[in-house]
Amino acid sequence: MDNPTALIVDDEPDIRELLELTLQRMNIDTVTAADLGQARQALASQSFQLCLADMRLPDGDGIDLVREIHEQHPETPVAMITAHGNMETAIQALKAGAFDFVSKPVDLSVLRSLVNTALKLQDAENIQSCDTEQEDSQCPLRGASTAMDKVRSLISKLARSQAPVHITGESGTGKELAARLIHQLGPRNDHPFVAVNCGAIPHELMESELFGYKKGAFTGAVADKTGLFVEADGGTLFLDEVADLPLSMQVKLLRVIQEKMVRPVGATEERRINVRIISATHQNLARRVQEGDFRQDLFYRLNVIELHMPSLRDRPEDIPGLTQHLLENIASNYQQAVPTLQETALEALQRHPFPGNVRELENILERAFALCENGIITLDDLGLLELSPGQGNSASPQEPMPGENLEDYLARIEKDILLQALEKAGGIKTSAANLLGISFRSFRYRLGKLGIAGKDDDK
Repeated sequence: MDNPTALIVDDEPDIRELLELTLQRMNIDTVTAADLGQARQALASQSFQLCLADMRLPDGDGIDLVREIHEQHPETPVAMITAHGNMETAIQALKAGAFDFVSKPVDLSVLRSLVNTALKLQDAENIQSCDTEQEDSQCPLRGASTAMDKVRSLISKLARSQAPVHITGESGTGKELAARLIHQLGPRNDHPFVAVNCGAIPHELMESELFGYKKGAFTGAVADKTGLFVEADGGTLFLDEVADLPLSMQVKLLRVIQEKMVRPVGATEERRINVRIISATHQNLARRVQEGDFRQDLFYRLNVIELHMPSLRDRPEDIPGLTQHLLENIASNYQQAVPTLQETALEALQRHPFPGNVRELENILERAFALCENGIITLDDLGLLELSPGQGNSASPQEPMPGENLEDYLARIEKDILLQALEKAGGIKTSAANLLGISFRSFRYRLGKLGIAGKDDDK
């Protein structure tokens, strides 16, 4: 089998020689270029499995080369060589399509790890080859809508990069599924995918959970503990609900991202880590920055590429297919026949606004499966929360009021549904959240966002 070939683009002879020797010891053939012109000639004459390019070249900017290779040779990953500590330039390169970056002076262990990861791209799965109409464990994100096609297309590109990704979208839209898919289809899929809900960890334990601690670091630390960053070494760390990180922890996370080093609580030395970070939140992180609750520099580092997961109400054409798929899964779990969904029940599902999105749909179908008789799910079995005549606003929740814009229209629908869920649950917020298929934290956040007052009665 032929050795892979790498293109090295740098105007400093010493750097070119160092990179050549390092790659040749890894059984990688090399071609060198001192400027953009020579690099373009090399790219025109043969294909490469990897390109290492300096940011500053005598006849132009290395980012220009990144863009050209990304457009004309998308199968060739490009890693940028940047000045030490220049994260702004590195982020520019990642946004332009660079696979990853390495800083000068080049740490050879970091370089070797980067190269090995890049070469694995040749064997990575391509999500675009998945047929979402068939059962396929590699394609958990289902739906034939244009919105989901765009999501899958972007995920296929993100899987080939090491750039930090920030996933946005409402609760229940599949943000963690998307993060797992990016990991599974990329070159890190033989290393761990570690997911952590930042909102579920008490603030005082956050640092020790993420970075670990040494024995004796504090009362109760009777043995060394490996942090989540180290557990994810070589793989992907998924920071869900990252907006819930306290400001003190945001500073430490920022440093870890920039330096790629972690120090366990109570340790005197740092440990180098190789982790891809994917973050997510259902909150508006840019607004949190404006309000002073989230650091702008951390937002800039995490939000290199944004992936937005569409709400279910924005793709109602996907509801029939999703419903059938979920019913098949539920029936399989109980080892029973797949029930039939009455037409009126399906029509009601397509009208429902689904504040809890796909997770809510799954909960509704799970309940209906348990309640239905003779293998037929009726409208009553769904137990959908719908406004009674004369209840709530004078306009129907499905019809905008005169002069009402889309944002206010959707907020009104959501408010009506939240209030009815509270009424049906006897005012118990936890029960109301369960009825809607969303978390208590998300339910409470939505109440506050819409200005719905009420005491915390769920403790």
